[in-house]
Amino acid sequence: MWIYLNGELVEKEKAVISPFDHGYLYGLGVFETIRTYNGHPFLLEEHVKRLNDGIKQLGIERHWTSGEVEEIIRILSEKNQLLNSYIRFNVSAGVGEIGLQTEPYVEPTTIVFQKPLTITEGLKEKEGVLLELRRNTPETALRLKSHHYLNNIVAKREIGNAPNKEGIFLTEEGFVAEGIVSNIFWVVNDELFTPSLSTGILNGITRKFILKLARLQQMTVHEGCFYIEEIKNAEEVFLTNSIQEIVPVTKIGETIYPGKKGKVVKRLYEFYRNYTDHNG
Repeated sequence: MWIYLNGELVEKEKAVISPFDHGYLYGLGVFETIRTYNGHPFLLEEHVKRLNDGIKQLGIERHWTSGEVEEIIRILSEKNQLLNSYIRFNVSAGVGEIGLQTEPYVEPTTIVFQKPLTITEGLKEKEGVLLELRRNTPETALRLKSHHYLNNIVAKREIGNAPNKEGIFLTEEGFVAEGIVSNIFWVVNDELFTPSLSTGILNGITRKFILKLARLQQMTVHEGCFYIEEIKNAEEVFLTNSIQEIVPVTKIGETIYPGKKGKVVKRLYEFYRNYTDHNG
């Protein structure tokens, strides 16, 4: 498999970065996971905007355009002969002296990975597991999609490697936050609920797109601070991320949900797939 590294395509086994990269030394880096459908990177502009926002927060002097990112993905996809794929677009601070740096980073390290994905029809269900570990607070005002992933990793260790389960974080105050690698939604009386950004969650790209789709369907949407008891009364629960799309939840604890049989999740999924099929 080939990867993109600072303007060149290299075999992944031969890719190297400096041990003095501040992405390695201090975790100063952000990334985006983008899904391609038939070669098209879905919701690319939204991903690039969030990438640039994160880069700016880290003091990295680099601004990516959607055209630049799309061209890299096109070249990489051609080289790897992959049309349907997982893309990780990673930008770290680059080389610096030992010690915390206050000056801007002007030569970041950019690495783009790719791996194959298969487009499957139908919804894939998961069980939600409430985590004992609480969601940590963001390092900045809003959570970045950054290299600071230990909270997620420890949470994953808590539930194990079962592919049909997703851990659900609560905040220190006890509010519902998000999944380990997902955002969470639920339905009550045909109205859609999801935690607000004030809980410290990642503003997921698919999260934002689902909110847009729901409003296009004239659904009432609530973003706020909610306790887990409110999910127990939900008619449907589902998770979202850019790679797994929409994932219906079958149960959380002892509470059972309809999973992929839920009418709202089916409707949103069909609407979502209409956009991916037409390279939205």
